[in-house]
Amino acid sequence: MTSFLRGKQAGVQRDLSAGLDPQFFAIDDVARYGISSQVSCLAYDPVQSLLAVGTKDTKFGSGQVYIFGQGRVTVTLKLPRKASVKILQFCADKLVSVDTKNDLSVFSLETTRILASYAPPGVITSLATDPTLDYALIGLQNGEIIAYDLDRLNLAPLRIPNLWLERNPRARLLPVVSLALHPRDIGKLLIGYHDGAVIFSFKHNKATDFFQYEIPQGAPGGDAGANPASQPRYPRLAQALWHPTGTFILTVHEDSSFVVWDLKDSRVIQARTLQACNVNKPGASSDVLSSGRGMFTAKEPLFRIAWCSKANPDDTGILIAGGMSTTESNKGLTFLDLGPTPVYATSSWQLLSDHFERPKRQHVLLTPPNAEVVDFCLIPRKSPHFAGSSDPIVVIALLASGETVTLSFPSGHPITPTNQLHVSLTFVHPFVNRIDMAYVDRTRWLGMIENRSQGPPILKGGAEAKHSLMRYANRNVIQTAHADGTVRIWDAGHGDEIENGRVLQVDVARAVGRYENIDVTTMSMAGATGELAVGLRTGEVAVFRWGKNRDFGRDIPHKEAQAFGLEAISDRSEPSVKEGLLPFTLLDQQQQGPVTAIQMSDVGFVCAGFEGGSLTVLDLRGPAVIYSASVTDFNNQNGKRGSFRRSNSQTQSKPEWATSIEFAVMSLDGDDYSSILLFVGTNFGRLVTLKVLPEAHGGYTVKFAGTCTLDDKIISILPVNADSGEPAEATPELVASLRGGNKVNGVLMVVTQTDARIFKPAAAKGAHKTWDEFLCYSATIARFEAHNYALVGLFGDGCAKAFSIPGLKQIASTSVSHILDIRRFSEAIVSPTGFIFGWTGPSEVAVLNAWGTGQDLTRSLDKLFNPEAIIPPRPTISNLQWISGTTYVSPADMDALIGGPDRPPSKRMIEQMRTDEDAQRRAARQGTSNLSESSRPPPGGQEEGYWAYMQRQVQERTENLGLAGDNMDKLEDNSKGWSDDVGKFVSSQKKKAVMGLIGSKLGF
Repeated sequence: MTSFLRGKQAGVQRDLSAGLDPQFFAIDDVARYGISSQVSCLAYDPVQSLLAVGTKDTKFGSGQVYIFGQGRVTVTLKLPRKASVKILQFCADKLVSVDTKNDLSVFSLETTRILASYAPPGVITSLATDPTLDYALIGLQNGEIIAYDLDRLNLAPLRIPNLWLERNPRARLLPVVSLALHPRDIGKLLIGYHDGAVIFSFKHNKATDFFQYEIPQGAPGGDAGANPASQPRYPRLAQALWHPTGTFILTVHEDSSFVVWDLKDSRVIQARTLQACNVNKPGASSDVLSSGRGMFTAKEPLFRIAWCSKANPDDTGILIAGGMSTTESNKGLTFLDLGPTPVYATSSWQLLSDHFERPKRQHVLLTPPNAEVVDFCLIPRKSPHFAGSSDPIVVIALLASGETVTLSFPSGHPITPTNQLHVSLTFVHPFVNRIDMAYVDRTRWLGMIENRSQGPPILKGGAEAKHSLMRYANRNVIQTAHADGTVRIWDAGHGDEIENGRVLQVDVARAVGRYENIDVTTMSMAGATGELAVGLRTGEVAVFRWGKNRDFGRDIPHKEAQAFGLEAISDRSEPSVKEGLLPFTLLDQQQQGPVTAIQMSDVGFVCAGFEGGSLTVLDLRGPAVIYSASVTDFNNQNGKRGSFRRSNSQTQSKPEWATSIEFAVMSLDGDDYSSILLFVGTNFGRLVTLKVLPEAHGGYTVKFAGTCTLDDKIISILPVNADSGEPAEATPELVASLRGGNKVNGVLMVVTQTDARIFKPAAAKGAHKTWDEFLCYSATIARFEAHNYALVGLFGDGCAKAFSIPGLKQIASTSVSHILDIRRFSEAIVSPTGFIFGWTGPSEVAVLNAWGTGQDLTRSLDKLFNPEAIIPPRPTISNLQWISGTTYVSPADMDALIGGPDRPPSKRMIEQMRTDEDAQRRAARQGTSNLSESSRPPPGGQEEGYWAYMQRQVQERTENLGLAGDNMDKLEDNSKGWSDDVGKFVSSQKKKAVMGLIGSKLGF
C-alpha cells in the first residue's frame, strides 16, 4: 500500500520495477583496471615482448604479479603466500619471482599458472637466470649459492660455498648481493659480496679472481662526509656487473661510488662518482661544493646501474639511478655515454682510465620534480642477452612513490603511455586523482580513434581472448584525470568484446596554458557528441571537441582571443595530434574558486558550478556565456517554491555551491508544453530549476523557473519519463521533437545522502523515502534488461541496494565492502545499465555488474606465450679468443656442470630436437637433403635451435681453420711458382738482350 501511495503522489501511474525479484540483484565481479598496490619491481622480455610488474603487500592488497602485452592483454598471477614481490626475471617460457617470504615462484607463460614454489634454506638476496639455461642461480644471505632446476622443478646438485672466505676467513655476515653471468662466456659467474666481488669458473669449479675496493688514507672516496685522513676504508659493495663484452667489470658501492676493474690483474682502472673522478687517489675531490656555504653536499645512494650497449657491444654507456646531490633540483636517471671501448690489447693504461673518466657525454634523463628514481627497466630492441641492456630504446623508471615514468633512450624524452602500455599501467603513470564515466553511443565511440604521432609500440606480445560482442549497447567510457593534468579516455566495456580499445588523451595543462598547479576536480563527457568539459581547482573550465588539428606538426604561440566571456584555445592543440579531442574554449572563473560540479549536455550546453556559489551556462554554438548567477540569488527571484525539509535549523551562513547538475526535457508542473530544463542541486539540499529557451535571433536564454529545498546534500538528479521509465535527459532526438509540439510527461528523482524523492518539478509534492541509519554516497536509475528500472545506490554500510520505482521499496541488498573501499564510495559511479565502477585501493578500480549472478572475478583467458618467437643464440667468445686457448663452455656443458652428469635432457631440449628432426625430414622430402648442414636455411622459415646453431658454429670454425691452412699452403706454392716464373723471365730477357747486342755488332 505504501508503494502504491508513493506512485500516486509522484505522478507515475505504473510500476517501473515490475517483475524485479531480489534474485536478479546479484553482484558479478567483472574486471579490474589499475594496479592493486604499490609497484615494487619491473621486468621485460624482448623475445615475447611482455612486461611484468610486481607489487608490494600493503593494506590495500597483497603482492601479486601483473603481466601485460599488446592492447588489453593482461594476466594476474597470485603469489603462494601473502608477501611483496622483490625480484622478477623472465627465463624463456617462464617467469621467476622472489618475494619477501623468501619463496621462489616459477610461473608458466604458456599456461599462466604457477608451476612450483620453493623455499630455500635461508634468505634469498639475489637471483640470476639466463634464457638459454634451465636453472635459476640463487644467492643466499649466508653467502652460499644454490641452483634451482626450472625444468625438473627441484633443487640441482650444484652448491657454491661462500667464496670470500678463501680471501678473508674471518669475514662474517657476507650475503650474496649480486649475481651476473658473463655476457659471452656463460661458464663464468660474477658474484658480489658486501666485502668485494669474485669471479667463479664453472669449468674449474673455483674462484679465479677477487676484487676488493680500498680507499687509501688521504683519498676522499665517494662519501663527502668521511674523513680522508683516517685509516684505509673499504666501502660495502651493492652491485657488480659486466662490461657488455666481458672485458671489464664494474662494482657499485654504498658510498655512491662505482669502480671499473681490469680483469687481467684485478686492478682499478677508474673509481668515480657522478661528480668526481679518481676518488680513490689522495688529494682528489669527491663532490662539488654547495652554493653559498662552502660545504660538501650529501649524495643519494646508487640504487641501480646498468651497463648498456648499442647494436655493437663495444659501443657502451652507463645508466645510473641515484648518486645525485640531495640539493639537485633536476633529478632523474644519469647516462654516461662512453662511446666505443678502446681495444684492450693495444691501449695504454692511461687511455683506458681516460675513457671512463671523460665520457663523450653525460646528461640526465629528467623525471618529474621531487621524484626519486629507485629502479628502472630497460626495453631492448630485440636481444634478451647482455643482461637485458643490449640496444635499449626505452627505459621505464620506477619512482619511490610507486609511480612510473617512460622515457626514450638515450635522449630521455617523455613518452606517453597512451596506446603504448596497458590502460592499467596508466593508473600509476602518474597516479589517477579522479574518474568519471560517460554512457557513449557505440557508433560515436567507434569513430573516435585518435590519430597521434607515436613511435613503435613497446609491447607487442600476447593475444586477447575472445568475448561475446554487444553490438547494440552503448559503451561505458571512462575518463581518468591524472596528477600531471592529463585526462585519458577509454572503453571499460561490459565484460564483452571491446571493439575500439584505443585510448584518447587530452592535455589539460597545455589547454589552460600552464604546467603548474593543475588539479582536475570534475569532468563530464557528452555521450552523443563526445565533447568533454574539465573543471579545475583553480576555477578554469576547459572544453574539448573532436576535430582535426590545423596546426599539426607545428608548435605555434598562443594568440589570446576573448569573446562572449570565453577564450579560444584551439591553437593550444598538441602538435603530435592530427585528429582527436582538441582544446576548444576556456572559461576562466578563478575568483570563484574550485569547480565543484559540471555537466556537458548532449545538445551543446555546458553548466559549471563553483565553490564561490556562482553558476555559469555556456552555449557551445557560439561559443558564449549565456547565463551567470549565484545560487544564493535564487532566494530573491520569483518562481515556484517548495520545501521538503523537515527542519530549518541548518544555518545559511555557510557557503553554498552546486554539487549536481543535469539537463532534461520535460514539462514542468502547470505547463502544457515541454522545454529544455536545467536542474542544479547544492550542498544544502537546494534544487534550482531553470528553463533554457530559444530566442528569436537563434540563440538561447536561461530563465529561473523555481526552487525547492530538501533535507541534505544532493548527490544525484535523475529525470524520468513517467510513461515509459526511460531517462528524460536532454538528447538531440528529444530536443528536435519539441519543434513538433512533443510533450514529455516527466518526473524528477532527487537523491540526497539521507533520502530520495520523486516529484513533478519545479516544486510539486511527491513521494519520499528516508534511508536507514546509513548515508547514500552514489546512486542512479539502472535499467534491467529491456523495460525494468530500479534505483541502485551505494550506502555507508558497505552494501549496494536496489529500490523500486516509484514505490522506493527495497528490492535487494548485497555487500560489496569486501571488494570496494567504503571510504571512497562517494567517488564510485553507477552506470545506467547497473555497472558499478568503484575504487578498491589508491590505484585500482573494480567493475561490478549489479544485475549479475554472483560470480567472482574470473581468471584472464588471454594468451601470453608465442611458441614461434625463438630465443636468439647466446653470444659466444670470439674466434681469436678461442684460437688463443680460451676455454669455451657451452650451455650443454652447463647442464652437466649444474645438473650433474646423470640429468637427462630437459623438456625444452627434447622438444627442440624433435623440431629439428621434423624439419630435416621435411627438407629431405623437398629435395634439399643435398645442402650441407652449414648452408641449409632454417626450416619452415624459422630460426634454428640453439644446439644446432652451436654444432654448426663449431663445424664451420673447424672448416674455416682447415680452409685457412689450405689457403696458406696454396699461397706458399703460388708465391714460389710466381718467384720461379719471374726468375725465368729475367733470364730470358737477359739472353735476348745479349744476343741482340752481338747481332747488331756483326751486322745482323
